[in-house]
Amino acid sequence: MKYSREEMVESVPQTGFFGHPKGLGILFFVEFWERFSYYGMRAILIYYMYDTIANGGLGMDKTTAASIGSMYGSLIFMTGIFGGWIADRLIGSRKALLYGATLIMLGHVAMSLPFGIPAFLASMFLIIVGSGLMKPNISNVVGGLYHKNDNRMDGGFVIFYMSVNMGAFLSPLVVGALQKNYNYHIGFLAAAIGMALALIVYVIFNRKSLGLVGVEPTHLLVGEEKKKYARNIGIAAVALIIIIAITLSMGILTFNTFSFVVTILGVALPIIYWTTMYRSKDVTNTERSRLLAYIPLFLTSVMFWVIQEQGANTLALFAAERTQLDLKPLLGIDYKIPAAFFQSLNPMFIVLLAPVLSALWVKLGKRNPTTPFKFTLGILFAGLSFLVMIVPLTQSGTQLINPLWLVLSFLLCVIGELCLSPTGSSVSVKLAPVAFNSQMLSLWFLSNATAQGLNAQFVKLIEPLGYTKYFMFIGAIAMTLFVIVLISNKWISKKMEGIH
Repeated sequence: MKYSREEMVESVPQTGFFGHPKGLGILFFVEFWERFSYYGMRAILIYYMYDTIANGGLGMDKTTAASIGSMYGSLIFMTGIFGGWIADRLIGSRKALLYGATLIMLGHVAMSLPFGIPAFLASMFLIIVGSGLMKPNISNVVGGLYHKNDNRMDGGFVIFYMSVNMGAFLSPLVVGALQKNYNYHIGFLAAAIGMALALIVYVIFNRKSLGLVGVEPTHLLVGEEKKKYARNIGIAAVALIIIIAITLSMGILTFNTFSFVVTILGVALPIIYWTTMYRSKDVTNTERSRLLAYIPLFLTSVMFWVIQEQGANTLALFAAERTQLDLKPLLGIDYKIPAAFFQSLNPMFIVLLAPVLSALWVKLGKRNPTTPFKFTLGILFAGLSFLVMIVPLTQSGTQLINPLWLVLSFLLCVIGELCLSPTGSSVSVKLAPVAFNSQMLSLWFLSNATAQGLNAQFVKLIEPLGYTKYFMFIGAIAMTLFVIVLISNKWISKKMEGIH
């Protein structure tokens, strides 16, 4: 590394944003608009994919649309691993962040153009690669603004993650309204403009506000190692192009077969990651015990995200097809809720409830639930969020259901998310072997990639099963896992070797 951490931190103006380093304000702005663009696009994506060509959509069947939505989310989390590696070994976090933001903006621009499937595929590729470069590296730059012993760091991350939820809350409302009143492409254009704003502000202010943080790679590839990686990556790229060309010409490579590849990757990557750590000679017996404890926690996380991430496809479809969106029969108000608006419920509930749960954990003190029990609560509420949807479906028959049932489903899942998600990030760091400290967080993020890879197959069951049986099926898996993890709580705690 060209600069020490101390030199990088000292190069940053340490005040200028609510008592925090000035650069936090720039990163807050960039992340807000990046999340605005991502969640805004995602709020209408599934409707765009299955709506008729006459209405400005792509005319896909709903099952394919839901499966593609899950594949897209899974690949974004997978590419984050490579984005972190590229920053560490080749170009540094700042350049990775800049290139990623540019690709994301171009991806949204492509989606705003009325060129059908080719523009859609180009957009997906650009956003997946761009998010992989930006997602891990912007958080890394935030952490680099502070000295390791700076008490402001935790507060800085809280402020930073508020930008995520603010962007995620507002964007479905704005983009959903634009799509309803104009068309899909105007909605996608709003996402592109948001990302362009972030990029302009970053380019203008990043040097003065962020100093030397993330400018240089932390472990630059040089010499023979660089040649080896270049050769292997080149061979892999050529092989991939050949495989794609052959499978396309033979008619083998379809959305359906690609979804299976993504699912297999989603399952295989964490297994390879975990096995590499467990078998490493640099890992002690105590650390191996903790890695064993991590297995049920990881599986619980996967099942949680299976349900949570279906808010953007299964529940989005349900909102459009089976929910009473016209308020006139319900409240006498002449207004029809855009189905995309329901995507704002998750971030809204997180903003409202996060301080409540945080205060509760503090107040409980020594009675604060253990990590395994918080995971147990997380999967319990996630399972209930799907099972509760069975009630109105069995009572209403073929009639549209009250939108408050959908609100309740999102609320229950958010309670589970607040129990499991922050705890998962924390315990991943605590249980990490010393030799694999940063890789353990990568493994944690893969739980979401695995979940969405599985969802690419699960959502194919909606049509043959129907909503009632589908909610029952997924909910039953979650509740079965809830019982298993609850029974295993003591074993997990014992294997965690003193970590709580």
